[in-house]
Amino acid sequence: MTTTASRSPSPQRPPARRFAIIGAGMAGVACARTLMQAGHSVSVFERQERPGGRMATQETPFGSFDAGAQFFTVRDARFERALQTVNGLCRPWSATSLRVLDATGQMVAAAPAPEPHWVAQPGMQSLLTTWAEPIAQAGCLHTDTQAVRLERDRLHPQGWQLACEASDGSTAVYAGFDAVLLALPAPKAHALLQSSGIDSPLQAPLHSVTIDPCWTLMLAFPQAVQPGLTTLGPQWNAARSTHHRIGWLARESSKPGRGQVERWTVQASPEWSQEHFDDTPQRVQAKLQRAFSEVTGIHAEPAWSDVRRWRHARTLAPLGRSYLWDGDAALGACGDWCLGQRVEDAFISGLELALAVA
Repeated sequence: MTTTASRSPSPQRPPARRFAIIGAGMAGVACARTLMQAGHSVSVFERQERPGGRMATQETPFGSFDAGAQFFTVRDARFERALQTVNGLCRPWSATSLRVLDATGQMVAAAPAPEPHWVAQPGMQSLLTTWAEPIAQAGCLHTDTQAVRLERDRLHPQGWQLACEASDGSTAVYAGFDAVLLALPAPKAHALLQSSGIDSPLQAPLHSVTIDPCWTLMLAFPQAVQPGLTTLGPQWNAARSTHHRIGWLARESSKPGRGQVERWTVQASPEWSQEHFDDTPQRVQAKLQRAFSEVTGIHAEPAWSDVRRWRHARTLAPLGRSYLWDGDAALGACGDWCLGQRVEDAFISGLELALAVA
């Protein structure tokens, strides 16, 4: 008599679900990629024309500017493995000494950076543009599409539908979602739930998160590209500043994969950004440019300049957990503000929310 060993049935994959993800910054893209790889259907809604969030790159006639995040660091092995899928896209940036300047540009402290600082090339936004390509190719990335209201699906009351608007004022409704994940700054996620009339346990923790704004100044000096003259002003390429208007300065043209034209990005201090949040762009530009001259000694008139206001830029105190999930309502939230303010924090938040709901 022969016998056969019994085999335990292999675990079955949970049935595929359909997720709406609002926001195509680092957290939203990481979340969407993970859910797609797990066999689920995703639809990503982004109000801007391209994915990127605060990793935005602004293109100009004189070259690109990293208008938001200036660099990122890698501490989590999962983030490191994800970056290996785009081998060569990101490179270390040599301007990594921790230099601190006073209001007159004099160095008050300097030390080697404890870890490499990385940038994507030719701009920070390139990383998310590349990672979002499979989502776009699947027809699941809806740009220039702002979700303005969450509603219960009229045909399937246990599900969700999104009322959306485009920049030209046109509207559309996307329905049939099993869950909605908000990859937005906490105040924006809270406001969307509130305006949609949704009572969820997510509201209280979202409301508790405070994020500082930031004004960013961008300057181009093509006159520096001359024989015998490659840079203007200081010989350093990046520094933090104690000037009351400025928190950070970086020579964009020193980053790998950038153009040669001398370009600077200046981020205002959180306190000054908050105090001047409602100032006109022209007034902010004039004040920050004057401070830039005081710190760097560069008094030449830029050939091009612009400012950008980030309403939510720097988390004051993180949530303390990697994501929020309301299983009863099938609503979730993720973002760097869950863990801190680093690019990697946003990646981990989106990844772990996806793993929790997949």
